[in-house]
Amino acid sequence: MPDDVSPAPNRNGTAAHHHAPPYTSSHIPLAKAPGPAGQPGHQHSAIQPPAAPTPYPAFGGPTASPFPPAPPVPEPARLRVVVADDNPVVRAGLGVLLSGRADIQVVAEAADGREAYEKTLQHRPDVVLLDVRMPGVDGISALPHLVGIAPVLMLTYSRESEIVHEALRLGAGGYLVHGEFTADQLVRAVRDTKDGRANFTATAADALLAHMRLGSSAPRGPLPEGLGSALTTAPVPVHPAPRPLETSESLSQLQPSVGQSSVSGGSVPTPNRQQYKLSSREVEVMDLIASGMSNQQIAATCFISEKTVKNHINRIFTKLHSATRSEAIAHWLGTAPRNPGRQP
Repeated sequence: MPDDVSPAPNRNGTAAHHHAPPYTSSHIPLAKAPGPAGQPGHQHSAIQPPAAPTPYPAFGGPTASPFPPAPPVPEPARLRVVVADDNPVVRAGLGVLLSGRADIQVVAEAADGREAYEKTLQHRPDVVLLDVRMPGVDGISALPHLVGIAPVLMLTYSRESEIVHEALRLGAGGYLVHGEFTADQLVRAVRDTKDGRANFTATAADALLAHMRLGSSAPRGPLPEGLGSALTTAPVPVHPAPRPLETSESLSQLQPSVGQSSVSGGSVPTPNRQQYKLSSREVEVMDLIASGMSNQQIAATCFISEKTVKNHINRIFTKLHSATRSEAIAHWLGTAPRNPGRQP
């Protein structure tokens, strides 16, 4: 202050002295934030909180994981079944029972053998459940035409021994009689049939055992109620479809002639089978081959493994000087052409 200027006296008459504060304030002025129109803004500090750290680029973002999610597990394909039975109550019960399983689906139902053939041709199921006694075309008549499309499991009230044997001879992959199995046993049998494993209830197993005791050369009489005679040729498909290697027509035409020639002789002279020197078991297996059975069916009929069946067949082919089943059958039935330069 200039020397000629004296401080103004205070109330007590002494001069007032102003002293500077002992330190300098570090206060930072507040900035005004804009407020609503016509209103003054509010004050906030010019110092902002630090920004969140930038995520690592390799992670792709704050919530991304360095490990990609696993792809969803595909649901297993369901086993598709056609149910053929003339009783609508039985069909409905089987449909509820089987479709209640996570891996099984009933895709169609049929009331007789012809409808079973058409539905099987249309849906190409994994297994067909087939009754024996049905109006119109019975199950035994439809069976040789169905087995060329899908495995067939007989599911029926028919328990006659000759029907059981004929069904297996014509290609059925198993035989269950109603009242002799539980729901779980039925489901297991359906799965086994799809995988090529045979299942039999007690009545069917007893029928096979009785046939074994009688011997494979026992003549086959007519089936009761004319079963198996409704069809002599395969039904004409509604829509063309790929044909199996061995068509159902050829099976239906071959098997009756085989049965006549091997049992009653028919019009073909009985061959001298002693020359082949087959054992009794090999004779039995060869008869079953000639009847049109597969290795699986022969194994089920003879209560032996498929590997044992193959061993028998290899020895039979050697003794019959044959390379294929058809050639072995021709030698066995005496229909093979004679070759003077080759031993039979």
